[in-house]
Amino acid sequence: MNSIPCTFLVQITDLHIREPGRLAYGRIDTAPYLQRTVDSVLALRQKPDAVVITGDLSDFGREAEYAHLAGLLAPLGDLPVYLLPGNHDERAQLRRSFAQHAYLQGGGEFVQYSVRVGPLRLIALDTVEPGQSHGALCVRRLAWLERELAACRDEPVVIAMHHPPFRTLIGHMDRIGLLEGAAQFEAIVARHANVERIICGHLHRAIDVRFGGTIASTCPAPGHQVALDLQPDAPSAWMLEPPAFRVHAWDGQRLVSHLAAAGIFEGPYPFHENGMLID
Repeated sequence: MNSIPCTFLVQITDLHIREPGRLAYGRIDTAPYLQRTVDSVLALRQKPDAVVITGDLSDFGREAEYAHLAGLLAPLGDLPVYLLPGNHDERAQLRRSFAQHAYLQGGGEFVQYSVRVGPLRLIALDTVEPGQSHGALCVRRLAWLERELAACRDEPVVIAMHHPPFRTLIGHMDRIGLLEGAAQFEAIVARHANVERIICGHLHRAIDVRFGGTIASTCPAPGHQVALDLQPDAPSAWMLEPPAFRVHAWDGQRLVSHLAAAGIFEGPYPFHENGMLID
């Protein structure tokens, strides 16, 4: 039971899980990083109402990678977990590997869905272009979003997607960003004041932008982060910066988003003793 009247939606992204024993990019075993993130989610003072994972669940969309991922997510138990594909994923294999996730099985060609998380409406939007690193929102996907938003105009909405619909100024990532439909998507969002947040992956960093009258953000990864270099011709590179995830808390009036470090750290320690600030 949550001790305060809030709804908590945890966002994790860009897991890049390989087969057991395989290293991503020949250097990093992403599995232990995800294990630490799962442990951190379970250690939160307030139990989440759901977890959404905004894409790049695997590194190559292989059956063995998804099987490994399922085992790594198992400690979350009965906590609702909502999966969304990224450009490193394979839709058909994702659906086969997580057949028990009924929300994945609809949507036709696209893996997109609308679910309730307490009073929140979580709308997952598929930006994947098979075989490509960049993303797109075609006319059909945008029309589906319009219908879903029309059906929940009185509910606070969080839209989850993999590719961010804005320029991040990290040149090599923007070149594989959302290359089709971003302007149309922003116009749709601007017509729906109940869209509280747009939460994205792909960037392996925390970035926040005003977008369509709301806030759009990306989230760090459990393992490796994209190097922060805003030179337009900066090389494509990653760093082992501290991992993190986001906690989006709905208090009944607005959505408050926190960045939470993934890992086990000292504390918490008190500021005060016997009513006085510790000297």
